[in-house]
Amino acid sequence: MRAIRLHAFGHADNLRYERVPDPEPGPGQVRIAVVAAGVHLIDVALREGRRLGPIPLPELPTVPGREVAGTVDALGEGVHPQWLGRRVVAHLGQAPGGYAELAVTDVERLHALPPRVSEDHAVAMIGTGRTTMGILRFADLSPADTVLVLAAAGGIGSLLVQYARHRGARVVGAAGGPDKVAAVREVGADLAVDYTGGGWTDRIREKFGDRPVTHLFEGVGGRLGRTALSLLAPGGVHLSYGHASSPLSAEAWTAPSAEEQERLGITSRSVVGKPMFDRIGGVENLRVLEEEAMELAAAGVLVPLVHHFPLADAARAHRALEKRGTLGKVVLVP
Repeated sequence: MRAIRLHAFGHADNLRYERVPDPEPGPGQVRIAVVAAGVHLIDVALREGRRLGPIPLPELPTVPGREVAGTVDALGEGVHPQWLGRRVVAHLGQAPGGYAELAVTDVERLHALPPRVSEDHAVAMIGTGRTTMGILRFADLSPADTVLVLAAAGGIGSLLVQYARHRGARVVGAAGGPDKVAAVREVGADLAVDYTGGGWTDRIREKFGDRPVTHLFEGVGGRLGRTALSLLAPGGVHLSYGHASSPLSAEAWTAPSAEEQERLGITSRSVVGKPMFDRIGGVENLRVLEEEAMELAAAGVLVPLVHHFPLADAARAHRALEKRGTLGKVVLVP
């Protein structure tokens, strides 16, 4: 099969498109003929040789990637024959191997795909959608809310916009550049603004008031994250889930002090990692979030934005993701 292999940590050009032996499923495993493979910022960090959270650095050479969708084409010992030939999606967990024409995983990780969900959309939902559902565990949205989503043209941001509209809230989506702003408008934002230019906060205030935002979903960090805090109404909630402005710098998180929160009358919390795991009753319950995400995709409530690259162009996909030059979820297509 063809796969992307990383032989040395560092630059994106270290990702090489090569021919490697076909993997074989072991007991309790299946092999998936991959139709779509997800790319994540965690993949970028691991490629650089930077460990993030509990995920260990892989032994080299390695085939990166932890999100795949396709058709089961081989079964390991003990796997029920019903899985053979089925369209499936799986998050591979801490075991890499997704950037390939074939991938192996435990049968317990599989989700059968309903007919209306494509493989690329499924890949977007199994990881990015899972995280989105975890973030939403911290927000009970209603028609009384005005929601601001930063990086609203990203994989998580675009899903948050759609879900907030689904719950009847007014939604402001902020993104960088005219193409991204247009995409945010298309996924349902009541107001889409470009935060790369001046005056974007003024536009929001002109339309909705001085401090109109009840929920700020913020995965950008840095200066933009801090600026967005000024739009939160008294009693508003800031939910921080990343720092895309400097993805490899933990210092880029938006983290207002307790004194600042009291002065503004807001609540701020980080909602990824341990807080999310605690909210769902432990990391072993991540599958619950995957099921919720897939159900909303099957119902047409959430339709992920997807930015496709050929598998052979994985290095270009990484570079684009690092430069924030992508729309929605980045997906490799073998």
